[in-house]
Amino acid sequence: MQKPSDLKFVFFGTPDVASETLEILKSHGYVPSLIVTSPDRPVGRHFTMTPSPTKIWADEHNIPTLQPEKITAEVIEQLSGNPLLAEERVDTEGGRVRYDLFIVVAYGKILPQQLIDIPTLGTLNIHYSLLPRWRGASPVEAAILAGDSETGITIQKMVFKLDAGPVIAEARIPIEPDDTTPTLRGKLIPIGANLLAEVLVKISSNTPPYPPLKEGAPQDEREMTHCGKTKKEDGLVDLEHDNPEIMYRKYRAYQPWPGLHFFKDGKRIKITKARFENNKFIIEKVIREGEKESDYYN
Repeated sequence: MQKPSDLKFVFFGTPDVASETLEILKSHGYVPSLIVTSPDRPVGRHFTMTPSPTKIWADEHNIPTLQPEKITAEVIEQLSGNPLLAEERVDTEGGRVRYDLFIVVAYGKILPQQLIDIPTLGTLNIHYSLLPRWRGASPVEAAILAGDSETGITIQKMVFKLDAGPVIAEARIPIEPDDTTPTLRGKLIPIGANLLAEVLVKISSNTPPYPPLKEGAPQDEREMTHCGKTKKEDGLVDLEHDNPEIMYRKYRAYQPWPGLHFFKDGKRIKITKARFENNKFIIEKVIREGEKESDYYN
């Protein structure tokens, strides 16, 4: 039986959702041997090169990182086993690192099958919906926009098809009438991380069906829905003609970005506070183009 510290895994992730997941996994005794995250990016008015939240977390915990712009043959070679990256388990015959598992949380890049297949136990992913519903890049936003009454977390074994792998574990939660993307995601992150930790415990203790994680519930393709990346123009509404309830769903889903906005007298007006009452979309606060936040009036 492996102890948590003996499980050798690589973690792929970039934004806050990934770094917050890492912190929870660490509290359960699971710390990655290596972290793969996006390269530093220019941020702010002065375009200061800034590491991702996951890179910051890795540096704080002295964990080696890779920051490839693309998953190239060289990156695959490194992840196939490079003892120079860290002090890892080494195959005595080939002198190469052997990873048990890859874990992917909001990495932001498509992983080729050759990479997915590298670790002994395969590659796991936390997805923030009840697969096969809302495969894609914006599942939390999509669930709110659709008026879903519940959502949840799916731990899937990755395959080379978007969010289509067999389901290893899932957890469900209701979507409250006033949940926004930040509040709902804030509930889902710890649920997902703790559920993943439960899966890792089973792996470490060799509890069926782990390893080798070959079992799992196949997704029903007939139930599949898809969501794409959110675009800035998605936040545009027409106050006169759009359905009030749909506008309120958009207001909740598109926080903090791209936010909800409309145009009046040729100027862009961003809605910063609103509510849905008596089947009406009621705007309370706005930011008019070139001005500070103020109360809304027609």
